[in-house]
Amino acid sequence: MKFILAAAGAALFAVPALAAVSVNYEAPGVQNTTAGFTTSGVETFDGQPIGSAANFVTDFGTGGAIQATYSGGRIDDANVFGSAGGTGQHVVTFSNLTPITINFTTTLPEGLTYFGYWLSALNSGNQLEFYYQGNLVKAINPAEVAGFVGSCPNAYCGNPNAPYTGGNSGEPYAFLNVYFTGGDQFDRIVITQTAGGGYESDNHTVGFYTRPGGEGAVPEPATWAMLIAGFGLVGAAARRRNRIAATLA
Repeated sequence: MKFILAAAGAALFAVPALAAVSVNYEAPGVQNTTAGFTTSGVETFDGQPIGSAANFVTDFGTGGAIQATYSGGRIDDANVFGSAGGTGQHVVTFSNLTPITINFTTTLPEGLTYFGYWLSALNSGNQLEFYYQGNLVKAINPAEVAGFVGSCPNAYCGNPNAPYTGGNSGEPYAFLNVYFTGGDQFDRIVITQTAGGGYESDNHTVGFYTRPGGEGAVPEPATWAMLIAGFGLVGAAARRRNRIAATLA
């Protein structure tokens, strides 16, 4: 298992340091993390009102050890673009919707050091930001991970779940693991779609991790542009998803 660690930036003129973070992904078709934890929980979005904004409070099944308030985005039923296992609900935001904001509180003395999620129909407009005490500490463009997974077709491309198996074959589906290292942590996440298409995700997993899972790593920053340039993601799939958004909005 290989990890690329982002070095923590030095604070200068009161500019907050960037967190030390490593990112990897699970094997093709795996839709939950294989990492180990002292405490963790999962939000599946099942039971949330379909078509409504994702405005709710959850404890991820941790008995109150971790709580979060979600706002923005939209709850969608299973479709070719989202929902782990091909059933239930997932959360999505489009460029014409508000970002999905998740504000966390926890009783864990170590804080929160892990966030993982089933990222489906990955495209280059997907943006993920982590904050701590009001400061941006890490920004991740999952198209970087798409570049490492490789250009479609490959084992990650297309929906792996019946009844949508093989659908949307031009985009990858993968479970991402985000690990905060060196004592860094987060208390807020913002999920944004910056261009055409949507940012679908499911099985939001949060906690304090003790060992990593997964099998890949984000590529070195110098290779991102080259890899993403060869990864044609924004096209017919994005247009199809925009039509779905217009119909359901």
